[in-house]
Amino acid sequence: MASVTIYHNPRCSKSRQTLQLLEQHNIQPTIVEYLKSPPSLTELQTLVKQLGCVSARELIRSKEEAYKALDLANETDETKLLQAMVDNPKLIERPIVVVGDQARLGRPPEAVLEVIEA
Repeated sequence: MASVTIYHNPRCSKSRQTLQLLEQHNIQPTIVEYLKSPPSLTELQTLVKQLGCVSARELIRSKEEAYKALDLANETDETKLLQAMVDNPKLIERPIVVVGDQARLGRPPEAVLEVIEA
């Protein structure tokens, strides 16, 4: 199996459940606490592609305060949406599990089974 990385927030229950699910499958992923070590713009662009997202908007947590404060609901520029996530990592939906060149959002946690069992 290719290396496995999880973009993780230990305070998020879905993130903790996803990490536990990986461990139950005997996978010890590389853990990226993205609030402490935010991904770069290039890394986020890659994640959007790996997730198969149509738009960066699919990766944004729209209920966060920064989303409203930055008026991201009206932003149409993909690079500006991604840069907002780089500058405000709380905006990044989590957890994200990357296996090789594919990624899945752990919402629900079982969704990551698609890439770890492939």
